[in-house]
Parts: sequence; C-alpha cells; structure tokens
Amino acid sequence: MKVLKPVLALLIMAFAGLSFINQQKPTIYLIGDSTTHNNDKETWGWGSIIPYYFDLAKINIENHAMAGRSTRTFIKEGRWNKVDSLLKPGDYVMMVFGHNEGSKPDTTKAGYRGVLKGTGNETVELTWPNGTKETVHTYGWYFHKFIRDTKAKGATPIVLSMIPRNEFRDGKVIRADNDYGKWAQEVAQQEGAIFIDMNHITADKYDQWGADSVKKFFPGDHTHTNKMGATINAESVVDGIRANPVNSLNKYLKN
Repeated sequence: MKVLKPVLALLIMAFAGLSFINQQKPTIYLIGDSTTHNNDKETWGWGSIIPYYFDLAKINIENHAMAGRSTRTFIKEGRWNKVDSLLKPGDYVMMVFGHNEGSKPDTTKAGYRGVLKGTGNETVELTWPNGTKETVHTYGWYFHKFIRDTKAKGATPIVLSMIPRNEFRDGKVIRADNDYGKWAQEVAQQEGAIFIDMNHITADKYDQWGADSVKKFFPGDHTHTNKMGATINAESVVDGIRANPVNSLNKYLKN
C-alpha cells in the first residue's frame, strides 16, 4: 500500500491535468483580408462583429485577418505560420480570401499578391531583384494548404466564399460563381471541409434590397463595408452555420 499510494496520487494528478486541458476553451481563428478585419472606423470587417453571435464563455475568437492580403501573401509574410503555431485540437479556422488575388503574379508592386487562377497545380517561378526565388501557386493550392495544415493540428477548417462587392448588373449583384467563390467551394469539397457560401447568402439579401439600398453599406468603394454592412456579412456567416447541422460551431452560437 505504501508503494501504491504515490502511484495513485500521480495518477490522480495526471487525470486532473488531462481534465484541465480538456476544459480549455476552443478558439476560432479568422484568416482573410480587409473584408474580415478592417480599421473599425469608417470601414469594418465582419470578423469584428461575429463575436457578438457566439457564447464567449464557451469559445474564443481571434481575428488574424489583415487588410490587403491574399492567400499567397498571408503565407509569404508568415501570418499563416503564426496561426498554425497556435492551433490545438478542437480549434477552428475560418478562412476567406479572394479580393486581392486578381493581379498577374510577378515581381512588380501590382503583382506582389497575385496568384494563379483556379485550383490546379500550376506554378510560376519568380526571381526577385535581391535574388530570392518564389514559387507562386493557384488560389486553390493555397486553400488546400490552409485546410490540410489545420486538420493536421486536430482543428476544423471552415471555408467561406468572399463577400460580394457592390456591383450590380441587370438589377442583380454580381456573384463569384465563376471564379473565387467557385474555387473555394471546389477545394472545400475535395478536402471534405465545411463550406459556407457567404457570397451567395449575402448576395441574395442584396438582390432583395436593391442597388440603392445596398450602396448605403459601402461608404468609399465597392468592396469595403461600413459597420452595418459588416453586420450583414457576419449574420450571413451565422446563417451558413445554422443551415448545416454537421457544423459543430452550432453549439457555440447564442440562442
């Protein structure tokens, strides 16, 4: 018995430690561009609004999105490595890009953040003036990386399509059906990741309200929303979560 008591004590301490770890709150990490994280003055990102819809006693939310970033530069600048280093089992990564990807990838200022279109394995090799080599991939390739790295840490990846711009054609808002929204959904399906079609959910609202009403959400250009516009997009994310019973984030939403 004298030998067993210390062993039992160690076992109790071990289980207590495991219990403490298991009781750690999960964290939702947001990655993206200015439509997710802005200056919260004239223009707002939906990532600043989304915490109001969650029970923060049960889950944390960290907004790591950064204005002006594309999938490529978010990785290139080490921002993804930082998020990846923080991930633990049970966490979530909500990822949404597409507004800064469109330029031809090259070594000019304009091409710094551009990616190749599509979801394939095509690459282009760049040599910067200082001799640094860079391999640029497709938009889909970068999403594959985000998703796979997230899963490798025991966390759950959630892919979102980009918010629609304030651009109407024939009375309907232009959607991302033929490019970044489509490609994001394709990669999510290929990887078995949850997909939230924020582009369509918000666009449906815009179509219903009409161009004159929608322009009130965009104070300076066709991309960046004010607080009300950011709230609409945050609600679209919540709508997308609620519409999918498989999405375990449902249990963290406020009733």
